[in-house]
Amino acid sequence: MILAMSLWWGNVLAAGAFTSYMVSVLARRRMAPDMLRLVLFAGWVLHGLMLAQGLLGEPQRFGFAPALSTTVWLVLTVYAIESRLLPQLQAQWTLAGLGAVAVALAVVFPGPSYTRIASVWLPLHWALGIASYGLFAAAVTHAWLMQRSERAMRLGAQSSTGLPLMTLERLTFRFVEAGFVLLSATLLVGWLFAEQLYGPGLAWQWNHKTIFSLLAWLTFAGLLMGRAKLGWRGLKAIRLLYLGSGLLLLGYAGSRFVLEVVLNRL
Repeated sequence: MILAMSLWWGNVLAAGAFTSYMVSVLARRRMAPDMLRLVLFAGWVLHGLMLAQGLLGEPQRFGFAPALSTTVWLVLTVYAIESRLLPQLQAQWTLAGLGAVAVALAVVFPGPSYTRIASVWLPLHWALGIASYGLFAAAVTHAWLMQRSERAMRLGAQSSTGLPLMTLERLTFRFVEAGFVLLSATLLVGWLFAEQLYGPGLAWQWNHKTIFSLLAWLTFAGLLMGRAKLGWRGLKAIRLLYLGSGLLLLGYAGSRFVLEVVLNRL
């Protein structure tokens, strides 16, 4: 009965979030800006409640799709804060579309259930990793906006992003730096406390997740060092950001996708 109620409530929250996001996308040209922000905010709240229900409900569930959904929710959180500080930033409809896709994925692929967690510190380890995902995703979003702004500048058109190119670049690398700190903390905790986190006998393992995560860390470290010492910027820096983010995505979400969907090993 509890499981049925949990699934029912989670589906209601997901339906509400998906609807709010889609209304923000499809009706953005016909709605007043204040109403559009309100609908997007409603989707963000329902999305967050849906994720909390999956992580804290009975049974607790997590996998590649909830990880991606949480990442998108964090990007929307960053945007909500930024739009208050920088009202000229324009990316609502793009992020709302990503939110709708993320919610749908989490419903279709809710992930395996966890009846027992080896350590009370494991959720913190997950939180650090997902937070780094969110910050790098925010960096990728700003890099994409930066490319759009640069392309519009070359064509002599007005930028649709609403922010100067230099401001977007500065924000992009602030998120990269913050994400790198959290990713470093995640890897360090996983290395030092592997057995406490995952159980006896489950020490540091050289699996796909570990290898891709370390490759991502090295890529981001090279990007930040190259920017600080060699002045890397523009397309070269953006390509390295995309590469590192792709490797990081393969590290957890990619490996979990293979296990959950391709191999059906929950």
